[in-house]
Amino acid sequence: MKVSRLLGLGTVLLLAGLPAMAQTAPEGQKTKSPPTAKPATKGSDADELAAIRKSSQEFVKAFNDGDAHAVAGLWTEDGDYTDETGRVLSGREAIEKEYAALFTTKKGARIQIVIDSLRLLSPGAAIEDGRAMLESGRAGGMTKYVAVHVKVGGKWLMSTVRDSLIEASPSQRDMEDLEWLVGTWTTEDYGSHTESVCRWVLDKSFIERTYTVKHPDETTSSGIQIIGFNPQGGHVQSWNFSSDGGFAIGIWSRQEKGWSAEVSGATGNGTGTTAMNLLTRIDDNAYSWQSVSRTAGGVSMPDTDEVVVKRTKASR
Repeated sequence: MKVSRLLGLGTVLLLAGLPAMAQTAPEGQKTKSPPTAKPATKGSDADELAAIRKSSQEFVKAFNDGDAHAVAGLWTEDGDYTDETGRVLSGREAIEKEYAALFTTKKGARIQIVIDSLRLLSPGAAIEDGRAMLESGRAGGMTKYVAVHVKVGGKWLMSTVRDSLIEASPSQRDMEDLEWLVGTWTTEDYGSHTESVCRWVLDKSFIERTYTVKHPDETTSSGIQIIGFNPQGGHVQSWNFSSDGGFAIGIWSRQEKGWSAEVSGATGNGTGTTAMNLLTRIDDNAYSWQSVSRTAGGVSMPDTDEVVVKRTKASR
């Protein structure tokens, strides 16, 4: 749950102009094998899962406070952590030393996590899968993680944590894959009308997208998005800024018929947000858009409806 490759900072990606409100162990390394999974039941199991979620939020607080001792205290004495490069830290002392060094070099670094799944494996063991988003100054980054929790002395602690980078394919360097977005687009959704204009800027290094949303009550909102290749991270990335003061970063991955974007950021009032936004190309003049796996303030939100965005003017 530490990100060493820092890329950028952000809130909710608005690719359709709609509010998106939104391990494998290294070769040769043995992993701790928890018991066979069993489904959670009502009552005590639900309480245990809630306690594990609380422990995960304690990690976030300790990290954001820059408290390496408190972070390490959430591991078992002999716990281990494998970072995204495959480096293994064993025991609380080594883990605390690593986080202390991180907090020294990345002062003010903050983290958000999204728990994608959490299940009990036995009365004393559980496994958590999720994503971690790190913000540090003007940079940020994202990893996936798997954490095994065990209950020791009545308290849930992390026994094994493994991080992995969200990889991007080499073809993502070529912004020509997104040239079809250049033009003017509109969509209607629950009475809101959105128009967005995409154009090349800076010698076709980036696509700039401006958008305006007219709501049923006649109010409007707007924003600007920049999409380009991030040479430091090796992937396509977007930066979004909205009229309510919100901001977002999206890390894009190529899909068979379009793109997906892992997004994190904050609304104008400071509420942390995350989402997975899906863009699927239908033809030269239409694409579908949907936001899934959304959270706001750490609370899961329902997926948006899939909407179709239509071209009204071709690129120039």
